[in-house]
Amino acid sequence: MSEDKKETQLNEKDRKFREFALHGNQWKLIFTVCIPLAAFQLFQSMFNILDTMMASHVSSIAVSAVAYLSQIQSMIAAVGTGLAAGSTLKISEAYGAGDYEMVKKRLSTLVTICVFLSVGVLVMIPFTPMILKGMGTPQEFISIGTTYFSITLLSTVLGFFNNVYIAIERSRGNSKRILRLNMIVITMKLSITAFFVYGLSSGVTMIAAASVISQSFLFLCAIRNLFAGKDAFSFSAAFIAFRKNVVLPMLTLSFPVIVEKIAFAFGKTIVNSMSKNYGATTVGALGISNNINGLCTSLHTGIQDGGSAIISQQRGGGEIKRAIETFWKIFIFCIGVGVVMFLLLNTFINQISWIFANSNAGFDTEFQKTIIKVFQYESWGGCVPLGINAAIMALLFGFGETKWSLFCNFCRVFVYRIPILWALQHYTTLGSDAVGIVMAVSNTMTAVTAFIVGMCVLHNIKKGLKTEE
Repeated sequence: MSEDKKETQLNEKDRKFREFALHGNQWKLIFTVCIPLAAFQLFQSMFNILDTMMASHVSSIAVSAVAYLSQIQSMIAAVGTGLAAGSTLKISEAYGAGDYEMVKKRLSTLVTICVFLSVGVLVMIPFTPMILKGMGTPQEFISIGTTYFSITLLSTVLGFFNNVYIAIERSRGNSKRILRLNMIVITMKLSITAFFVYGLSSGVTMIAAASVISQSFLFLCAIRNLFAGKDAFSFSAAFIAFRKNVVLPMLTLSFPVIVEKIAFAFGKTIVNSMSKNYGATTVGALGISNNINGLCTSLHTGIQDGGSAIISQQRGGGEIKRAIETFWKIFIFCIGVGVVMFLLLNTFINQISWIFANSNAGFDTEFQKTIIKVFQYESWGGCVPLGINAAIMALLFGFGETKWSLFCNFCRVFVYRIPILWALQHYTTLGSDAVGIVMAVSNTMTAVTAFIVGMCVLHNIKKGLKTEE
């Protein structure tokens, strides 16, 4: 067998997983793939909460600055995360179809594209103050967060490669490896941040530095695992192919995801900017509420990520009916998780919010009340409705209908969120309650919209099946 032929074959573990994905017990498949990913996302969300808690230890203005700037950073990172999400679904599809040479070509080309994106982000660093001003960032946040934001751009570059690597491991069913590596990263990040904040009494800048250090560990693991192998799921310069049949399907699927993520992060930045009309601490309370609610939605995200990879593999392998059955099981799973988490989070919201209301300046009672108020509204639209949305997104991503996911999430921010918040600010005297109400309404309406879109897409898929028969 030639060397090129060897490099486009699967190892035994990947071969067995492919058979499992196409023919194994579906509930076992979903739990095997999705539970480690859901656990990873949950721990990531918990890390965000603890990270925010450490920022709040500095001051309430510091945590508000971090919450605001993180959305701008998310807009930039969206290019990499969107590219990883869309492109690796095409890798999963080729994996399911048994086209292992295409798997390697797309993987190698995707990593190369990330190199070009990274250079573009690094060039932005000297212009950080102008970027923040251009995004309408309040001057008090620019003063405290310019260096912080510059360092997060370094973390973003590392994230480009790390997200691609995680998505590739997800597509081959290595959910436990993802969980294991990210637990190490999270532990490193929290330990280093705690040392900087509590041990050295550092500001928010060192919180960003801790992210770079911990992300560097995962980056080195990604380089080692992607470059060390000689099978279809390893990088090879010889397989870099900027050809239409290799690149165009990845970009076509990724582009709506990239636009969606940028638009969503941009929309959240606008919402944060509008929320500051109620005071800078309201922005922080909204960011904290998002993080608390994220304990539930992170589980949904993990299930969505795993589910879309499974569905994409099954679609690539021609198992369309099985892919539809997988979707409905994911739908049930997401709703169940949403109900349980809604009850748990609302039961312990007083204890959770108490943590964030403590800082060097002492306990801030009003800040805690604002957090609780915003969260209680948001949880109604965040737990079960966004679980429904996550299941539909798994279906849309798995069948390559990312343009519809873009439509749903565009509506979420620019139809159901920003206009409603504007109306509440101008025609009511609700105060900071308006922020929580608009989160609940926008998330619920997004779920309704996604469900309608999903059922239409499902109808077309079934119609296509009947035509083939």
